[in-house]
Amino acid sequence: MPHSPLISANDLQQALSRADQDWLPIDCRFNLGNTGAGETAYGQGHLPGALYAHLDRDLSGPKTGHNGRHPLPSPEAFERTVQSWGIAPGTRVVAYDDAGGMFAARLWWLLRWAGFEQVQVLDGGWQAWQAAQGAVDTHAATRTPSVFQITPRTDWVVGATDVQALLGQVERQVLIDARAPDRFRGENETMDPVGGHIPGARNRFFQLNLQADGRFKPADQLKAEFEALLPTTPLDVVVHQCGSGVTACHNLLAMAQAGLPPTRLYAGSWSEWCADPSRPVER
Repeated sequence: MPHSPLISANDLQQALSRADQDWLPIDCRFNLGNTGAGETAYGQGHLPGALYAHLDRDLSGPKTGHNGRHPLPSPEAFERTVQSWGIAPGTRVVAYDDAGGMFAARLWWLLRWAGFEQVQVLDGGWQAWQAAQGAVDTHAATRTPSVFQITPRTDWVVGATDVQALLGQVERQVLIDARAPDRFRGENETMDPVGGHIPGARNRFFQLNLQADGRFKPADQLKAEFEALLPTTPLDVVVHQCGSGVTACHNLLAMAQAGLPPTRLYAGSWSEWCADPSRPVER
């Protein structure tokens, strides 16, 4: 596993200049309101050798109307995607976006869920790369497909039934909701048909993990903030969620950067939870 889940633009520039390792940048830029914008941006310029990962096509599975807005891809589907990217055991993947890691964190988490450890997120993303005057390419990269087999960590994921069964049992489950505070309260809901949050959840807006320049806060600061949020909570009962299981991965990344052990993800999150009117809602 890389020493840190993050890599700086300067360190990545040096790494890409070396020929003795297989580095693979993956561009995860995306816009929830215009789902083609990230791919367009990739075509206009991206890191040298970077492939493009589309949130809906590559980092999510099919929607049923009851499994959330960005359900996890099946292990079989994600394995095919990983193979199409030419990822092999020795590959070093770096995910990046232009939204503070909001979408890159999803790929980081998915690859680690799939049993692949050599993945990092570019700290500060596309903006940091441009500020460091990193090289930019406009040609779509190609790689030879691999036969890499994933080994999913099934214990890293919980479902709606699991979450509901432990509601109110804080000694067995503590939910952390990564959405903005107003949406958590049930105000200004624009993404989902119902406003509010899962009863008992605690709010940790994912953007609190970032500094003003879009890079992550120092590890010791993140550790102190998560320990303040979870002062008496054993980490093995922590479950992350958000609106659709994307920005929850940002909190998981921040906890990893803080040196804290892996915790779990409720991938369906609020968009799955509120699709069933029988499930309780708190505002």
